Amino acid sequence: MLGSAELDSERDETSYRSLLSRAWPIILANAAVPTLGLVDTAIIGNVATTVDLGAIALGAVIFSFVYWSFGFLRMSTTGFVAAAAGAQQESELRAVVARALLMAFGLGILLVLLQSGIAWAAIEMFSAPDAVERVTRGYFDLRIWGAPATLSLFALMGVLIGLGLSKQLLLVQLFMNGLNIGLDLLFAGVFDMGAPGVALGTALAEWATLALALLIVIRALSARSPEARFVDWPDVLRGDALMSMLSSNVDIMIRTLLLILSFAFFADQSARYGEVVLASNHLLLQLVSFAAFFLDGYAFVVEALVGKARGAGRAELFHLAVVRSTVLAAATAVFLALGLLFGGTALIALLTDIAPVREASAPLLGYAVVYVAVSFGAFQLDGIFIGFSATREMRNAAIHSIVVYFMAWWLLTPPFGVEGLWAAMIIYVIARAAALGRYYPRLNKQVG
Repeated sequence: MLGSAELDSERDETSYRSLLSRAWPIILANAAVPTLGLVDTAIIGNVATTVDLGAIALGAVIFSFVYWSFGFLRMSTTGFVAAAAGAQQESELRAVVARALLMAFGLGILLVLLQSGIAWAAIEMFSAPDAVERVTRGYFDLRIWGAPATLSLFALMGVLIGLGLSKQLLLVQLFMNGLNIGLDLLFAGVFDMGAPGVALGTALAEWATLALALLIVIRALSARSPEARFVDWPDVLRGDALMSMLSSNVDIMIRTLLLILSFAFFADQSARYGEVVLASNHLLLQLVSFAAFFLDGYAFVVEALVGKARGAGRAELFHLAVVRSTVLAAATAVFLALGLLFGGTALIALLTDIAPVREASAPLLGYAVVYVAVSFGAFQLDGIFIGFSATREMRNAAIHSIVVYFMAWWLLTPPFGVEGLWAAMIIYVIARAAALGRYYPRLNKQVG
């Protein structure tokens, strides 16, 4: 039973001020990711040709899809790290970090070895001109060498989030962005290498950032428990522990691929209504994605606190972390939805000057507003289940919710068209929360 000092510590750790101080660096770090793509595009748009610009656009889509598919490396690592840290099992904590890095680096090496097949399949999916395809291949062949560093960074970001080191996470992201911008200007601008120069700059920035992130994590682990032997490799390579992490990664990978499929399906169905609707839906999804940066911040915070509560068996910490972070997430979602309701038309006007696209977006804006307002539940529950390493439940919930999504699409789009498509997407994000919510009482029982 916890004493009054420990209870006070839990309340301080989960105070609204503390939660906000943890969330804002994550929000900024999330926002920095798409900024990098915009900067790459701006640099190429000013110093190179339209062929290079097209290659950057195509290459960015390819790598976004490939790397997003490996997002499970970040998510599974967070849960295991937070639980070990909460239980104050320092040897296991270090073993978890080493296992995550071993798995991530190995998968990165595999991507490098399979680069020819991946490049061919990815480029064949698009109908780009021959000149663009040629430059895209040059871009791909250079940037793919950063894959081991990128996937290892996913694991290390999971470590930083699991340890609650959100400010260090922001530092890592800002360092990578700043270095990448400088190298892009050097290779693409000064050396006139075009799109391949941007790829080289990005790959080098990823490796340099990996070194920085490793240094930060090693120092954080050493500060927790200075031991003569930093890692016990027989413990790292323990079969049951490796299989547990592998199983968790497979579950989250299935969940992530289903999430990717749902948005790809939305884009494909949007295209069936013509290029104007496709463009307007794309713009509205960009506004939805912007809101996701904020909601993800609270989800990442609750991941660390829930994992810590699970490892330490502290039911009060679990309850406070869930309730208070969810209150903040809900309030933020409502605030963002209201901002979109009253300012969405102006934002769309900033994003495009094409009149038909603006006109098509106006009647659909309300659906984007509702989506943002209700989406916090899915984000929060994702964070809770990731922190608890309840990945099987996440996988099952993803399967159930996408079935609901397809059923809603099948029923609503024939009579309501594109508005029915948006309604199905709103039902989907609610179904994601409801499907996970079914399993929540089980976590509540286990944590104590």
